[in-house]
Amino acid sequence: MFTRRYFLSAAAAVLAASAGAAHADDWKSKYKELILAVIPAENASGVSDRYAPFMDYLSREIGVPVKLRIANDYAAVIEGQRAGNIQIAYYGPASYSTAYMTGVKTEPFVTTRNNDGTVGYYSVIYVKADSPYKDIHDLKGKTIGFVDPNSTSGYNAPRFFLHKMGMDADSFFGKSIITGSHENGVIALDKGTVDCAADWWNSDTDSNLTRMVNKGMVKKEDFRVIFKSGLLAGSPYAYLSDLPPDLKQAIAKAFTDAPTKDKAAFDRLSDGKDKEFVPVTHKDYENTVEMIQFVNDMRKKRS
Repeated sequence: MFTRRYFLSAAAAVLAASAGAAHADDWKSKYKELILAVIPAENASGVSDRYAPFMDYLSREIGVPVKLRIANDYAAVIEGQRAGNIQIAYYGPASYSTAYMTGVKTEPFVTTRNNDGTVGYYSVIYVKADSPYKDIHDLKGKTIGFVDPNSTSGYNAPRFFLHKMGMDADSFFGKSIITGSHENGVIALDKGTVDCAADWWNSDTDSNLTRMVNKGMVKKEDFRVIFKSGLLAGSPYAYLSDLPPDLKQAIAKAFTDAPTKDKAAFDRLSDGKDKEFVPVTHKDYENTVEMIQFVNDMRKKRS
């Protein structure tokens, strides 16, 4: 027999569920759309093509339009999050660390796992395959192409790891040029503007160079690696710390579900070279923060 207490309890449960659903949608009144900004790891057209299906997927899953913003440089992503105009950012470990160190209220929530099961990537220095350079020491006095002062593999990591080998990048190389993107660095090397170029590398079949080869921009056999760093933390996606908790949860779930809910869109991000998204927190980047602080201190001593 149904009692009055039963009906009151049932009504309370319905009200609680309704209130929870309403609360879950509260953020949609403030966030009519979300902006996802990407550091310039490659040139703008490549970023747009790579991300377009994924942006459609995120919009469907989260329930509001998610729009892509392709930054001109790494600092633009950092400053966009500082101003609150970019809700989700795709950083390199160094640019995330710089954002954190300069007070941007942002939280890393996922990075990618490589198909071989590893998490992270490497910094390499390329030379032309037909160049006379056989060892990193042969590049003393030569010109190097660095990507951006906020790039991990294209600037901070090579400086840090070369220092550990007893080589100060500013005095070792005769000249350095900031190329602005990883693709531009390889192009500068191909044209002879620089003698070597710093870049990112996951494996022999997964790197900025192999992506450029797949797009017909260069030939892989024209380049070789002369230096490789230790393993770096994976590049994180980070959302603003002050986003509503249920919105953060929806964003994180959309990312982690992507490989199963829209594998084509997920695979497009990496040309099928990534396995899944894995959760991360700031703790995973504490070593990178230390590296960036070290490189910053080295630069200050010379200024």
